[in-house]
Amino acid sequence: MTEFIALLSHSSTLFFTLVFVFSLVIGSFLNVVIYRLPKMLEQGWKSECREFLAEELAKPVKLNDEPITLSTPCSSCPSCQHKIRFYENIPVISWLFLRGKCSQCKTKISLRYPLVELATAVLSVVIAAYYGVTLTTLFLLILTWGLICLTLIDFDHMLLPDQITIPLLWLGLLVNINGAVVPLSDAVIGAVAGYMSLFSIFWLFKLATGKEGMGHGDFKLVALFGAWIGWQLLPLLILMASAVGAVIGISLIVFKKHQREQAIPFGPYLAIAGFITLLWGNGIWSWYLSSLT
Repeated sequence: MTEFIALLSHSSTLFFTLVFVFSLVIGSFLNVVIYRLPKMLEQGWKSECREFLAEELAKPVKLNDEPITLSTPCSSCPSCQHKIRFYENIPVISWLFLRGKCSQCKTKISLRYPLVELATAVLSVVIAAYYGVTLTTLFLLILTWGLICLTLIDFDHMLLPDQITIPLLWLGLLVNINGAVVPLSDAVIGAVAGYMSLFSIFWLFKLATGKEGMGHGDFKLVALFGAWIGWQLLPLLILMASAVGAVIGISLIVFKKHQREQAIPFGPYLAIAGFITLLWGNGIWSWYLSSLT
């Protein structure tokens, strides 16, 4: 193992190739998580409701209430239920070979699936190039994969599952025990400050308008980033996420006739801004502060 790590350290081409290929496979799995985890949560909530409400217990279980996990049932076409064979599930290549269509019913397969796989691979290589052959790279890859899931789940369902957010928050604190990214004290303060910053804004907005301006998952997501990048860069993260969110929100209202009362997920902007801040935050923050003076 030591010799293999030494080989990766001396051969950047081999290292980046392994990261890229392995991350393509991970990206395929992330597609499963993005699709199935919200359904698993919904099933769990329904089950809890049936246990709580006596009248629900008398209702027959519907066919679509068949238990779903990340491993079962086997992947299938949503239109014709064709079981996807292993050679039809090779990241990117299978989609290109099938020309973006189911092999049986010819229903179009969303372009998002190969794009998620490619994005996972590319972002993983970016992390690998920045941090090199280190244990920190592995932890940051896990963070990156989790952020991809959170981004798309929030985009689809306005939901940031605790099952992803909370473990990544704790992982950030553990990684920084020895100051891998930032000192532990900065990470702990960052987690608390990250949560409390949006929590305070949420309640000030609610007291002023009587409406809820954001979900509680957003508080936890900022706390997650605080645990990884420390408290010093949190203002930059929130500033970038708010700026991008405002631009996209205004664009949707102007060009897509998006209703002002209709909610827009904030998690994707936080995730994107957080990833950028993680890698280049110090340089961006220094440039921004210097431009003010």
